[in-house]
Amino acid sequence: MNIISSIKNLSLFERFLWVFSLIGVSVCYALTPEKSLLSLAASLIGVTALIFVAKGDVVGQALSVVFALFYALVSWKMKYYGEIITYLCMTAPIAMMSVVTWLRNPYSEHEVRVRTLNVRQWIALVCLAGAVTVAFYFILDYFDTPNLIFSTLSVFTSFMASGLTMLRSEYYGFWYGMNDIVLIVLWVLASIEDVSYAPMVACFGIFLLNDAYGFINWQRIKKRQKLN
Repeated sequence: MNIISSIKNLSLFERFLWVFSLIGVSVCYALTPEKSLLSLAASLIGVTALIFVAKGDVVGQALSVVFALFYALVSWKMKYYGEIITYLCMTAPIAMMSVVTWLRNPYSEHEVRVRTLNVRQWIALVCLAGAVTVAFYFILDYFDTPNLIFSTLSVFTSFMASGLTMLRSEYYGFWYGMNDIVLIVLWVLASIEDVSYAPMVACFGIFLLNDAYGFINWQRIKKRQKLN
């Protein structure tokens, strides 16, 4: 994994999207009266990870592990225990496993081979995500997690997204988009209590834009790989 080489491999549009995302998050941070460097750092790492994941570059998965750790710390401050548990016990470990699976299934130096899941694999993933979500509901309820329903919904959408990323499916972007929408709601509610969390709202708004691009781009990648 060579991040300099990966940056050079980005298209003009991808570089523009990356820079736009970094500026968007930074501007939101600058306009926030009560600033949180931790939230800013998490946001910048997160949007950087997404542009490489959208490219199908394993560097994105490595950065996703770092983002998960920073994001868990931000969530700890807000007592979003669902996000802490989800990212430390699910998202980060799955991202680490994704690094391994992506390295083992390269299409080229900076592109993973996209995979088509069969019906049985989809059913297994949905059932596992459902079981994990039900278990998390009771765990989060025990810890008196704020906004319990949205926190629980975040677990389901995040598990589906992380699982599909590890399995190299183009539908990872769709489910991460669903997760982004849930998290936008969660952090809007947090920002109402503490305006310093506003950058996290901007972060996931920009995440949604990047994941939408990732979903579209992975379909293009898949089609191109099938032709070659």
